[in-house]
Amino acid sequence: MADDYDLPKGELMKGKKGLIMGVANDKSIAWGIASQLAAQGAEMAFSYMGESLERRVRPLAESIGVTSLIQADVTDDASMDAAFAELEKTFGTLDFVVHSIAFANKDELKGSFVDNTTREGFLTAMNVSAFSFVDVAKRASKLMPNGGSMIAMTYLGSERTIPNYNTMGVAKAALEASTRYIARDLGPKGIRVNAISAGAMRTLSLAGISGGRAMVSQGRAFSALKEDTSMEGVAGCALWLLSDLGRSTTGEVVHVDAGFHMIGMAEPEADEA
Repeated sequence: MADDYDLPKGELMKGKKGLIMGVANDKSIAWGIASQLAAQGAEMAFSYMGESLERRVRPLAESIGVTSLIQADVTDDASMDAAFAELEKTFGTLDFVVHSIAFANKDELKGSFVDNTTREGFLTAMNVSAFSFVDVAKRASKLMPNGGSMIAMTYLGSERTIPNYNTMGVAKAALEASTRYIARDLGPKGIRVNAISAGAMRTLSLAGISGGRAMVSQGRAFSALKEDTSMEGVAGCALWLLSDLGRSTTGEVVHVDAGFHMIGMAEPEADEA
């Protein structure tokens, strides 16, 4: 059953059509964002890869009125050609895209980055987690004659070393750099491109990282707000960036992590009497 997030309803996205990439289950960040956009009147299509994922995603999509599910393998040009052809047939034009896709081999998300990273694994992580956004942006921009907005999801491991994040951290750094270059190229077309750096959350992706639970607990302990990153906060940031409220904002990496990213050192424990 889908989580019932505390999402305000309105019409900020009324009349806007977009693509959501990366919904895996009801704990996915992409799902939280899609729920918020639906509450604000957006019309959406969900992409998926494989029949097993479709079976998980379809009930979620239908619960918020999404009827268009499109098969899309971001590593295969033919699959992407077909996906965007179907998207164009369904919507004609697009107003927004949410890219929440990343992958790295599980064996490389633990221990030493130097010792455990393979050439094949490195290239796979870069292809799925970073280049896919470049490819999606190129394709989606052709369906945005009136401008639009795109966002990608990233994490602080792109800027600082995080235990076991390894290859994914490097791929996320490439994703953030790609966001800036895409924003530069698509800006003249009225297309804004940004990234959200969310704090560690209990998602399927986090489960694939060794010590993932510790990332959540330490993120809470070392954050300025002393709380977990909330799905409502991430979804609210996405709503801002994807709606007209985000006008004039592009090329940014916006941190939504309860202030974890700004802390340089934990507060010292009080001296014992």
